[in-house]
Amino acid sequence: MARKKTPTDDVLKQLRAFGLAYPGAHTKSPWPGHLDLAVKDKTFAYLSLEGEPLHISCKLPNTSAVALMLPFCKPTAYGLGKAGWVSASFEHDAADVDMLKAWVDESYRAQAPKTLVKQIGVAGSPPPAKSKANASRKPKAKKTKSKPSANKR
Repeated sequence: MARKKTPTDDVLKQLRAFGLAYPGAHTKSPWPGHLDLAVKDKTFAYLSLEGEPLHISCKLPNTSAVALMLPFCKPTAYGLGKAGWVSASFEHDAADVDMLKAWVDESYRAQAPKTLVKQIGVAGSPPPAKSKANASRKPKAKKTKSKPSANKR
């Protein structure tokens, strides 16, 4: 059954596309009603589906205290709030896309391996565009030095 389009669907699409631009990012659907963003199978943004009110949960180790002052935010359930996870809900309200993108960025940096975080540069900047040219390159083989023979005459 097709879902009705909601006023927040465009925001949700923007957030999902933004999050998927990060190195190693992929979607993950651990249970019905979610199409979340993950890196190395660690979720960094829990997102609702299109056709439903916008709900997002992100790990905000640096800005959770400020985010929790907003009227549409609360600590994430299941004990995740204690670890800095914040949930926001927008029934029909306009959501600040730039703020939510900053949350996705902060959450990605908190959950991703350091090697991937190094690839994206300064916090708050948009992730680099994925290059298809680099994706097909094979890693260079390591050169090994041959040891001199012990039986030289």
